[in-house]
Formats: sequence, C-alpha cells, structure tokens
Amino acid sequence: MTQHTQRFTAKILNSPQAAGVILILASIIGVVFANSALANGYFAFLEAKFLNLSILHWINDALMAIFFLLVGLEVKRELLIGDLGTRQKRILPFAAAFAGVTLPALIYLYFNWNEPLTAPGWASPAATDIAFALGILALVGSRVPISLKIFLMALAVIDDLIVIVIIGLFYTQQLQIIYLFIALVVIAMLATLNLKNHQRSLPYLVLGLLLWWLILNSGIHATLAGVILAFTIPVSKPDKAHSQHDAEPLLLRWEHALSNWVSFLIIPIFGFANAGVSFGAFSYEQLFHPVVLGITLGLFVGKQLGIFATVFLMIKSGFAPKPHGATWLQLYGVSTLCGIGFTMSLFIGMLAFVEAEHQDLAKIGVFIGSILSAVIGFCILRFAPTKS
Repeated sequence: MTQHTQRFTAKILNSPQAAGVILILASIIGVVFANSALANGYFAFLEAKFLNLSILHWINDALMAIFFLLVGLEVKRELLIGDLGTRQKRILPFAAAFAGVTLPALIYLYFNWNEPLTAPGWASPAATDIAFALGILALVGSRVPISLKIFLMALAVIDDLIVIVIIGLFYTQQLQIIYLFIALVVIAMLATLNLKNHQRSLPYLVLGLLLWWLILNSGIHATLAGVILAFTIPVSKPDKAHSQHDAEPLLLRWEHALSNWVSFLIIPIFGFANAGVSFGAFSYEQLFHPVVLGITLGLFVGKQLGIFATVFLMIKSGFAPKPHGATWLQLYGVSTLCGIGFTMSLFIGMLAFVEAEHQDLAKIGVFIGSILSAVIGFCILRFAPTKS
C-alpha cells in the first residue's frame, strides 16, 4: 500500500460522514438488488442456511451483537467517564431521549391500536440512528456548536440504551429457563473478572461467545449478549502496565478496535441485507397503511416534537442549562435529525412483525420518515442563524 493510499484510507476512516455515506450506499444497493433481475439470488442468499441459521439470521443475531457490544461500550464510557458522567450533564439528554422514544411509540399505536398483527411494531419509530444523525450533523460543519454535537451524541446513546431495554422486555420469545440459568452463571463470572479489574481480552471473549450462544437459545434476543458483555468490560486503568498500550483501560481498547469494523463493515452489511424491499407490488395506497403512517409520522413528527418540547420546557423551567452557543432553531434542527431511525428501526421491524408484508411496509415507513428527518434537519441547521 502506497503512502498516498494509506493517507487516503486514514482520512476515510476518520471522517465522521464516511460511515453514514457507506451505510446509505449499502442500503441503496440492497434496494436495487431486491428490485432487479438479481432479486431471486439476493433473497435466496439471505435465506441460505449455515449451521442451522440463515445468513440473514447470522447478520441480525451475530453481527448485530457486535454492534450492540460497541453501543454498550460507548454507553458505559459516557456514563462513567464521558459526557454523561454527572447528573447535571445527564438530565437534559435523558429527559429528551425518554420523550423522543415515548411520543413516536404513541403516534404509532394511534394508527395500529386495534391491529394485533401490527401493534407490536410500536417501538420501530422509537430509535435514533447514531451514525446517520452524526453524519448529517458533520455535513453542516462549524455552523453547529460543539455543545450540540455532544448533546446529540449523548441523546442518541441514551436513546439506544432505552431501545435495548425495550428489545429485552418486549421482543423475546418463550424463555428456556435452563439456558437462561447458565447464562446468569456466565454473567456472574464476567462480573467477577470486572471486579478484579482483569485487563486481558481472552477470558471476556470466550465467556462472551458462550453467553451469546446461551442467550440465543434462551429465547431472549441474542444481540443483548453484546450489551451485557460490554457492561462487564473494565473502564478502570490496569493495576500494572507493561507498556503504554497496556495503560489504556480494556473498555477503551475494545471500543477503538471495534469502531471501524462496526461502522464500515457490520452496519453496511446489515443495511444491505435488511433494506432490500421489493417495490414490484408497491401501490400508492400503501403510503396510507397504518404501519407506514405510524412509523413515518412517529419518526418525522414524534421524534422532533417529543425531544424539542422536552428540551424547551427543561431549559425554560431551569432544570437544565441550554447547550452553550446553541440557538433555539439549531436545537430544533438537531431534534429533527433524531428522527433518522434507520438501523435500529429496521432491526426492531424485523423483530416485531411476523408477516413479510408488514416487514416491507415497516421498511417503507422507516425510509420515508428517516429521509424527511435528514433532509429537513439538515436544511434547518444549514440555514439557521448561528446567533440568537
């Protein structure tokens, strides 16, 4: 690899926009495949079996467990040593995230309350896609103060944490107690390693793989193994360091090691595999289907209103300070960006709906709501005055 190529590769990997752009391209390719002469091969590949699981299940249950591992590491870091390290820093993004999950879910249920097959999709518009939202924010550049970028990151991390809890509570199959009991034993072993501040990766990797297999067979969604493992990884510095590299906490080492793999490989693969909806039988009437309306309006309307109204009330009532240097219009623009729910919304849609028809309708709603939120949010932030 030439020096020029190395510099170009490093620039791409360090670009905040790159991950979002690659995810968009991968998802577009998935849509193209699903609506071309390659459609049969595309869907056959995803349904092909490997070790008793389809390729799609390996992507959604195994690769996404690594994604959730990274999210869990980021959440733990932010809560203990990052931008959510104090109560004062947590209160505004926590309140905004809670409202930003609740109102979209209520809007969805308004359209699907009496529909037993579609009502379980209420959490689909509840999540914010961190990579997309931060990627769009990065496109605005220096017009947005750093305080808003920190606020968006904190809000999106808390949002993901809430959605992870929702998946664990509401999107599990019938529990297999024996697997769950053994999983609890493994979690206790991981917790013991954490209490001893053990800094070697191998024991965590071995126990983490075992935990994933046990949770996969327990009826709880296997991706939660990634979050549980993340919360057992030490954030404290090693007691003894043999080199400068060893002086870094294991959590930070794992986060740095996983970041590019998740952003530039795992999430694009997920987008390619799950965005592929066939529009061959698409009709104008589908835009008014309760699933499409619920998800679209939940993401585009529910997210921005829930978050911005909460932020406005919290700041005006004195419960939280206004992000430094941010205008109200910029805060509204960031609230709108939170309606980009691509990755997590698609993921929940796959869990919530049994019928393939409803899964496809959910994807349409996610596409429309996320695109509207991205475009409108970007325009607000791009043209909003930078001073009140």
